[in-house]
Amino acid sequence: KYLWRCARMDNAGFCNETYESLHNPASDDELVDIAGATLDFSSTEDVPPLDPEYGGGSVMVWDEPVPGVGTYEDFNTIDWVREKSKDRDRHREITSKSEQSTWALLHSISDAFSGWLLMLLIGLLSGALAGCIDISAHWLTDLKEGVCLSGFWFNHEHCCWGSNQTTFQERDKCPQWQSWAELLGGSSEGAAAYIVNYLMFMLCALLFSFLAVILVRAFAPYACGSGIPEIKTILSGFIIRGYLGKWTLIIKTITLVLAVSSGLSLGKEGPLVHVACCCANILCHLFTKYRQNEAKRREVLSAAAAVGVSVAFGAPIGGVLFSLEEVSYYFPLKTLWRSFFAALVAAFTLRSINPFGDSRLVLFYVEFHTPWHMVELVPFTLLGIFGGLWGALFIRANIAWCRRRKTTRLGHYPVLEVLVVTGITALLSFPNSYTRMSGSELISELFNDCSLLDSSQLCDYNSSENRAFSNTLPDRPAGPGVYTALWQLALALFFKMLVTVVTFGMKVPSGLFIPSMAVGAIVGRLLGVAMEQMALNHHDWLIVKGWCSSGADCITPGLYAMVGAAACLGGVTRMTISLVVIMFELTGGLEYIVPLMAAIMTSKWVADALGREGIYEAHIRLNGYPFLETKEEYGHKTLAQDVMRPRQSDPLLVVLTQEGMSVGEIEGVIADTDYSGFPVVVSQESQRLVGFVLRRDLVISLDNARKRQDGVVSASLVFFLEHVPPQPFSGPPVVKLRGILDLSPFTVTDHTPMAIAVDIFRKLGLRQCLVTHNGRLLGIITKKDILKHMAQMSNRDPDSILFN
Repeated sequence: KYLWRCARMDNAGFCNETYESLHNPASDDELVDIAGATLDFSSTEDVPPLDPEYGGGSVMVWDEPVPGVGTYEDFNTIDWVREKSKDRDRHREITSKSEQSTWALLHSISDAFSGWLLMLLIGLLSGALAGCIDISAHWLTDLKEGVCLSGFWFNHEHCCWGSNQTTFQERDKCPQWQSWAELLGGSSEGAAAYIVNYLMFMLCALLFSFLAVILVRAFAPYACGSGIPEIKTILSGFIIRGYLGKWTLIIKTITLVLAVSSGLSLGKEGPLVHVACCCANILCHLFTKYRQNEAKRREVLSAAAAVGVSVAFGAPIGGVLFSLEEVSYYFPLKTLWRSFFAALVAAFTLRSINPFGDSRLVLFYVEFHTPWHMVELVPFTLLGIFGGLWGALFIRANIAWCRRRKTTRLGHYPVLEVLVVTGITALLSFPNSYTRMSGSELISELFNDCSLLDSSQLCDYNSSENRAFSNTLPDRPAGPGVYTALWQLALALFFKMLVTVVTFGMKVPSGLFIPSMAVGAIVGRLLGVAMEQMALNHHDWLIVKGWCSSGADCITPGLYAMVGAAACLGGVTRMTISLVVIMFELTGGLEYIVPLMAAIMTSKWVADALGREGIYEAHIRLNGYPFLETKEEYGHKTLAQDVMRPRQSDPLLVVLTQEGMSVGEIEGVIADTDYSGFPVVVSQESQRLVGFVLRRDLVISLDNARKRQDGVVSASLVFFLEHVPPQPFSGPPVVKLRGILDLSPFTVTDHTPMAIAVDIFRKLGLRQCLVTHNGRLLGIITKKDILKHMAQMSNRDPDSILFN
């Protein structure tokens, strides 16, 4: 609360708790505790003393903009209409000046080009950071199993690349790479070597996760989690200072590598969206146009979200569609073009770094040689049904666990929770080769289409007579290795399903794309092998007789894994179009769009039937963020008068009058209330609406008047009029605040249906809307009032909207 009470009616002015004491020279780079939000005044420049204008008495007028006016406090919602109006005025002024001089013309050209330059910088920085994260995570993941003697900075694959002593059967073994058992005990075989490798695997995992959670807790609390729910909230107009700052960027980049390397069931794809948005927010401060306009900055952040997916998966087109479909609140056509350009630059930068060492941009390149058949749409649809069921089940289980974490003592021990989950994950994952490997390696293994050169257990098919004369594997009966792999995959499936529920939401960076895809890929591979063996052993069955002849390789298990991965990811996130594009960019399987579409749409229908929210929307609601979901239908028949404040039993609405109130009276109103703004009316008797003034602008302007204008005291009158009536010379100077008054606030009548009011708030991004009856002010509806009302209508706790 502001401490204005001590000097509310004192002619000497405010007490010590004024603009100076509230001023905190913070920017978006600062860390802010959610429980104790502080003011952030974005400018500290001195404003020259303002000359009084006398009209019988002295009048305070604004010839220069007052520092801080037009900015927003932390955990507040921006006014989209005002921000867009400011940008139009700025653009109109630059355009008009460009015709007057060559310098002004150059300034106009640079202003127009600055957006594209900003996109170029975001793409370059995000692509470089993503490449470093990929390389570092791969190296640290392999470090849990051994060390390269020829250079400790080489991962396992790079270490054995140049060796001439690798064999076809054991291509991953070479003298240069030694396991921890070989280094510490001199032997790689036997129970003792297994125990040494087991212990080192667990110790490294615990060390990496401990460092990750400690760094997050000590330096950047906002670096934990996926970041996409908060990014969606910020893009809708909410302000969370520090969430996209430089400390968050640095710590999230470091701890993301550590968290992924620890072996926890999480991915780096979601957090990379957060990293890209941090880069965009920091680079926005280099350009005045984006630094001083919150709406313009959110256009840049929408493009940055596309960049994040582009560098995460090597899918620039899918990244643009992801930003459009899943993340962005306001996405004009200009932002679409710039998102495409930024995603292109980021993908090119990542390709130049070549973090995977295979000269490919895509994360899971597949090369299937067998076309799919119409009959296979049935198992593809079954995978979609499983994906929808798993998505709905996962969301409910994860939200229940996260709610338990927030409401019990479990939430007081985040470091211990991370260490316990890491220890259990490492303990259970090491014996199974499919859980020991990273999520990306597992998915790549499951997507793989077996050939003669593959030594994987999944490709251990029995030899046939024509195998020696062909480079393919037609008519493939499963061997003992395949059955062993299927049992291991079944165990890995249950392990992944359970551990992902408790991992997502811990106080370390954690993405959900890779774990969800891994669950679906396992189920898809199991179903694919079952279909393959059924077609092999039962050629005469009616269901396969027409398209699968004896000796033909007619089923591709890797395709089923790819479809299953897409179905499960769609069930969890409820993505559709963007997910299809991401999947075919991710794998290069362009001809398999129809199976992907069928599975993803089925997954969405099933998941929506069990719960309308995706995982990100569920976490937004769990955290109480003021996010007005554009996909949610409002089907109730309430009116504006049912939602507005004050209610019938409440005190009258606090208003200011356009003339007659003193500085001290307005300070008293500010001190006695915590409203974000005040309607201005003609008089207390008529209550006819004049405009609306924001609390922050009012506080700063009154404080500036006391400091900059001699003679302004608590008894000085405040006018919101264009022309101030004559004042006696003997009285104190008056203060004219017409410049901070919004003369065109959005209004609705008391009988306006709330369905229309909700659409107005969604499409215009309003902070508040005034309710009138025949021009007379009745009340006010804020975004928070609408969210509380919608929660109440859905039988949820209206007080779950935490932020004010």
